[in-house]
Amino acid sequence: MAALDQKSPNVLLQSLCCRITGKSEAEVAHQFQYAVRVVGSNYAPTIERDEFLVSEKIKKELLKQRREGDAALFSELHRKLQTQGVLKHRWSVLYLLLSLCEDPRKPSRVGSYGALFAQALPRDAHSTPFYCTRPGSLPLSYPERSGPGAAQISTSMGTSGISSLGVYSLNGPTPTPQPLLAGHPPQTAGQQLGSRLAWALPNTSALAPTSRAPLGPPALSTRAPRPRRDGDPTAEVGEAALVRDILYVFQGIDGKFIKMSNTDNCYKIDSKVVLCKSLRDTSSRLAELGWLHNKIRKYTDSRSLDRAFGLVGQSFCASLHQELKEYYRLLAVLHSQLQVEDDQGVNLGVENSLTLRRLLVWTYDPKLRLKTLAALVDFCQGRKGGELASAVHAYGKTGDPQMRALVQHILSLVSHPILNFLYRWIYDGELEDTYHEFFVASDPTVKTDRLWHDKYSLRKSMIPTFITMDQARKVLLIGKSINFLHQVCHDRTSPGKITPASKSTDSPKDAAELLSDLEGAFQGKIDAAYFETSKYLLNVLNQNYLLLEHLQAMRRYLLLGQGDFIRHLMDLLKPELARPATTLYQHNLTGILETAVRATNAQYDNAEILKRLDVRLLEVSPGDTGWDVFSLDYHVEGPIATVFTRECMSHYLRVFNFLWRAKRMEYILTDIWKGQMCNAKLLKSMPELSGVLHQCHILANEMVHFIHQMQYYITFEVLECCWDELWNKVEKAQDLDHIIAAHEGFLDSVISRCLLDTNSRSLLNQLRAIFDQIIEFQSAQDSLYRSALGELTLRLQYEERKKQRDAEGEWGVTAEQEAEENRRIQEFQETIPKMRSQLRILTHFYQGIVQQFLVLIMTSPDESLRFLSFRLDFNEHYRARDPRLRASLGATRGRRPSNI
Repeated sequence: MAALDQKSPNVLLQSLCCRITGKSEAEVAHQFQYAVRVVGSNYAPTIERDEFLVSEKIKKELLKQRREGDAALFSELHRKLQTQGVLKHRWSVLYLLLSLCEDPRKPSRVGSYGALFAQALPRDAHSTPFYCTRPGSLPLSYPERSGPGAAQISTSMGTSGISSLGVYSLNGPTPTPQPLLAGHPPQTAGQQLGSRLAWALPNTSALAPTSRAPLGPPALSTRAPRPRRDGDPTAEVGEAALVRDILYVFQGIDGKFIKMSNTDNCYKIDSKVVLCKSLRDTSSRLAELGWLHNKIRKYTDSRSLDRAFGLVGQSFCASLHQELKEYYRLLAVLHSQLQVEDDQGVNLGVENSLTLRRLLVWTYDPKLRLKTLAALVDFCQGRKGGELASAVHAYGKTGDPQMRALVQHILSLVSHPILNFLYRWIYDGELEDTYHEFFVASDPTVKTDRLWHDKYSLRKSMIPTFITMDQARKVLLIGKSINFLHQVCHDRTSPGKITPASKSTDSPKDAAELLSDLEGAFQGKIDAAYFETSKYLLNVLNQNYLLLEHLQAMRRYLLLGQGDFIRHLMDLLKPELARPATTLYQHNLTGILETAVRATNAQYDNAEILKRLDVRLLEVSPGDTGWDVFSLDYHVEGPIATVFTRECMSHYLRVFNFLWRAKRMEYILTDIWKGQMCNAKLLKSMPELSGVLHQCHILANEMVHFIHQMQYYITFEVLECCWDELWNKVEKAQDLDHIIAAHEGFLDSVISRCLLDTNSRSLLNQLRAIFDQIIEFQSAQDSLYRSALGELTLRLQYEERKKQRDAEGEWGVTAEQEAEENRRIQEFQETIPKMRSQLRILTHFYQGIVQQFLVLIMTSPDESLRFLSFRLDFNEHYRARDPRLRASLGATRGRRPSNI
């Protein structure tokens, strides 16, 4: 055994030939050459390499022969063999044993193997050069291919020929091999492969007429068909003629007997042709390959010249062309084999020649690939760009590794243009999408001021399924940020300095590598470009355009956050705003605004902010005063207008008007309280007014409580809470879209919680009615005080004249003067019930509106509004008056523990 181990495989094989035939080394030279060719070729049929399955078949075969003891012994030996690492290819050894066991041609004596080898040996074996081949390749050695894109041609040979041939490349077309032997003239790829295939098949013309059947599968039919002669319609068509027809059909060309039926959309054998059922069925199965070829070829021919199909579509057609090119190489091999047989006069009826059954085996893998391509073509009809890439990607989700590899190869070619679009967009901000294939769309009609919002958008139908929505959003933001910097911010920094470009997809291979790691390298590239570009853009907006300072200015001025400024401005504007709105002039109001700025802490703000602060007059309606039309304004333009859009500024205007009106109510109630405090001592001498004045004090206190609670709710629970949330989001924002979204969310929240949205219209109407009652109460109280003070003045004057006349020694008053004084006092006292009635009506109407307002906020989904109702009715005064309010309060208070 040690001596045998040191010998080369060729010496061992020669010794095996001598052992089988019982001849000397010189006598078995021909058999030895053929044996080497058989061993060097992959002559085993294509089966699954399952060691367990083969061992089970061997045991079943032993059991069939009633050799239970041998079966048990084999099972034990196989178990021991598995525990040791002596043999590396146990499956091959077991398969050899199984083949010897199942072969019905196995002789009973060793010496009979010589005749069997002699029969299988071709006549010209001694004159044919020998090449040792690799397993899994053609019987001849191929030149080694270099580079990752080199194609590999795999074949599987039967005992008398090729059993399956897959000549498909995963990374591109197979390069044309070099001539096999030096000195031979160059050949085409098909001629070379054909000559190799023909050389690999044994020349059966050397078989002796009386020799036994060679190794290989049984013949298709033992009965030779009757030769077909012209004019003899009953003659049966031979298999050789069908093979030639099938080879034409494989290329989409009608044969002599098999033609394309346009009505049935399939290849059919002429019904007049006399043919046995087995050959007819086999031919029909083979003709499907031609139908698949036509389907794919029709698609590529119709789309290849369509420029509107785009770069992605052209790449898809190119990938289909590559697959068809490999398919044509197979056909070239088959044609070459047929040509060799014709040239050497080989009869196709012999078992070792080209037959329909062998064509079925050889075209099994190509047929599966063409079926996949045809299904892909059907699924991709009417699609282009990213949508086409998504369709191809969907077909890659299969459990068949060969089909998955095929689709992945096509996907790498199809996605290559998309990835090129993507990298040009995220690294240079350039979008050259002539045929609208990329998922980022551009609208050239949009002006610069709306660039961020409207010019660029996602074309969702074109987002490939292998790119997530989050990745697509980041890709859109990256390129949009670069264009925003250049066109709006006028920043001249080159994109390469903002985000250093990494290696792009220079080839489909690079695209395939990138697609294989979508969550790694691809995600890393997008994230790096996204963070760098967004960070640079936010720095430019904050440092060069004071974005955050403008945001704070909105809070201080338009949302009344600068308290000293707002109060002083209201004091200065009071005389002007009390006039009719038609008599106001904007330049006067602007001057008052500048005075308020210079007199308060607002003067220390940035000059860039103060120059944007202005006065605005709203549309004037009949009966409006200055309070109804006055508004502050803040001018925005340039890059910051992207955040403070027209819609946002209109929201700010609505909120300012609401806050200004609420502030005015506070201002009015302050004046009412001041009037009551100042006039309380003066009117003590008029006891008849005590009831009316007490009623005024009670109503004023109710209004002050209501307005204070509303101011607290608006200022702290709405504005301050929303502002704090906004500022936290702005500080954590990673891109400009986050800031815009946070700012818009802030305004939406303020508008909804300040009862300015459409859902709160009834609440806002009630609140405005309450504000109107406060203004009416101010007018009623002012009228009361004017009347009372006028009466008081007259009484004081009467007493003064009386004292003066007494001092002069005369009667204080005459009877007529006293009667006149009493009559005037009587008239004044008669007006007091009217004042009291007016105040009672005003109080009743005010309380009714407040009651309705409380009922509405009790049922509000906003928890803060429901809590506000508790503070407004802290002593349950309104609950005692309205049964609806009692029910609402009870239901709400029952829910309070769960809310807390």
